[in-house]
Amino acid sequence: MSAIVRLVVAFALMLGASVAQAQNKVPSDRPLEALVKSSLLTLNDANVTGNYSVLHAKLSKPFRQQFSPEKLKETFKEFGQGNADFDIIAAMKPAYDPAPVVDGDGKLVVKGSFPTEPSRLLFELEFIPSDGEWKLIRIHVKLGSKS
Repeated sequence: MSAIVRLVVAFALMLGASVAQAQNKVPSDRPLEALVKSSLLTLNDANVTGNYSVLHAKLSKPFRQQFSPEKLKETFKEFGQGNADFDIIAAMKPAYDPAPVVDGDGKLVVKGSFPTEPSRLLFELEFIPSDGEWKLIRIHVKLGSKS
C-alpha cells in the first residue's frame, strides 16, 4: 500500500472516530442550541401546517418506526387545536435545567425551557447517534407556568 493510500485511510479512520467520539459527549453551546431549536421549530411547523412528514423524516429510525406522521399529528393535536405557534424561540436562548448530558445508554438528554409569553415553552428532548448526527428519539413539549 502506498504512503498516500495509507495516509488517506488513516485520515478516514480518524475522521470516522472523531464523529463517533463527538457523539459520546454533549455538543458545544452553539451546535446544541441549533439542535434544540431545529427540533422544536420543525415540530412547530408541523403543528402550524398540520403536515408532520418533515418532522417524521428528521426522527431517528426507531422513533420513525413507532410513530407515523399521522400518529405524530394525533399526539400533538392539542398544539394544533390550540393554535400554539412558538416560532419566536428562534430569537431566544434556551435555558437548560438540568445541564444536558449523555446518559449511560449513549442518549443525549436535553431538558429546559424558553421564556415565551404568556407561558414558558418547556421541553424534554432525547437524541441518539444516527447517520453521523444526533436524531430525536423522544420529544416532550408543553407550555408551562412562568415560575
